[in-house]
Formats: sequence, structure tokens, C-alpha cells
Amino acid sequence: MRSLLTDPAGAADARRPAADPGTLEGLAAVYAYPDAADRGVGTPWLRANMVASLDGAARWDGHSEGLSGTADKRVFGVLRALSDVVLVGAETVRSEGYRPARAREAFAAARAARGQAPAPAVAVVSRNLDLDFSAPLFTGPLVRTVVVTAEAAPAGARRAAAEVADVVVAGGEQVDMAAAVRALADRGWTRLLTEGGPRLLGQLAAAGLLDELCLSLAPLVVAGDAPRIMHGPQLAAAQRMELRSLLEEDGFLFARYARAGR
Repeated sequence: MRSLLTDPAGAADARRPAADPGTLEGLAAVYAYPDAADRGVGTPWLRANMVASLDGAARWDGHSEGLSGTADKRVFGVLRALSDVVLVGAETVRSEGYRPARAREAFAAARAARGQAPAPAVAVVSRNLDLDFSAPLFTGPLVRTVVVTAEAAPAGARRAAAEVADVVVAGGEQVDMAAAVRALADRGWTRLLTEGGPRLLGQLAAAGLLDELCLSLAPLVVAGDAPRIMHGPQLAAAQRMELRSLLEEDGFLFARYARAGR
């Protein structure tokens, strides 16, 4: 993997040392969280990691897996290894067959030094709690899975969720994404990562919560009617993002954008 920027750290992100993205350690340095979030001091930083085709599709044959590749999976693993919690929508959990995040030996010492658990927790956003609570995501995680829901969720489903997961109620009729992020940060989870899907990412962006977008651009065109990486109402105002790093491997581009001024 190689950087396509003259300054691999990015001129607007001078705190990051130059790093060799061809190594796991160097890739982790490229994608390091900001200092305040990395100290776990209550200032959350929410980054999204998504993959898209050249023509903007977020899925191929119904799954994001079809757009991925070796380098994309490496970035995926590093981003998870840096995070405290992975925020994901219920539809994505169902369609992608989500499993618990695993501990990775290469990052064990660094996570311990930062006071992190061996693996990130997974937090599933679901208003209706239409989830399979017998799945490995709930029966076998290293860190207990969290379910984020609303007051209006069915009472029986809330009780079932509470037997296998920590339940966070954020919002009345619908999940309040700002309240959900605050609740996760209150647990000391200030390094937040969302893997979508498109509907959840659209909700997070609409709430003004998206600090960073890590976009893997696959060298594929697929056409069809797949959603974009964000799906939902148009934002009231377009959010300006600044390019912080750009990597390439095997024709895949890996762009890291942060909110302007952050």
C-alpha cells in the first residue's frame, strides 16, 4: 500500500507522524484517532468506514463484501482494532451476518496501553429490535454487545435483548442518534466507528455527528439499483470534508476525510 499524497500525514493533520502504510503499525498511525478521543476524555470522534464501487454502489449482489478486496479488509481490520465500539444498523447486521469483533494479537499491547478491551464492542441500532438474539453476535462476544433502541420498542423484545446484551434507550418514538452517541461516550467509548449501513450513516450525518469518513473506492462498476453509502433525506446544508490521507493498492483507493475545521 502506498500514499498518493506528498505528505502522507496530510498538511491539515500535522500531528500525525509520517508512517509507512505498507505495515500494520504504519497503517494504524495513518488512521489514528485525534488526541482528545484517543485519551478517552469524553470527546467522542465518530468515523465511518464504507466501501463503494466507481459508480457509487454501496453493495454488489446485496452485500458490501462483493466490493471488498484484500487491502480493504486490512483497512477494515485496522479501523476496528483502533476503535472502542462499532456502531451498526440492524439491517446491516441481518444482511451481512454480523459476528462479534475479534481480538487481534498485533494490536493487543497498544489496546491495553490505551485502556481498551481486547476487542471493540458492537452496538446495534434497532428501533423495532427485529434481531436474532441467538446469533453469535449476542452469544459469543468478547465484549458484551450493546443494543441501542427507542422507548417505543416492543417491551417483549426489549426484555429479550436485555438477557443477552446491554440495552441503551435513546429517544422516544425513534432512536435519537445524538443521544445514542452520548450514551456510548459516557461509557468511555470515545473512539467510535460506524460501518453503516447507508441508512444509519445518513441518519448520523443528518444529526451532524459524522466527524470522519474513511472511504474505500473499489475499481469496479456494477450499475443496478444499490444504494449509495448514505441513504436518506438530503442534508439541510452540504457538509464540507477535508482530505487527510489517500492510499492505493491494487487499484483500490482509500481516502480519509475529516470534517472541515476538526
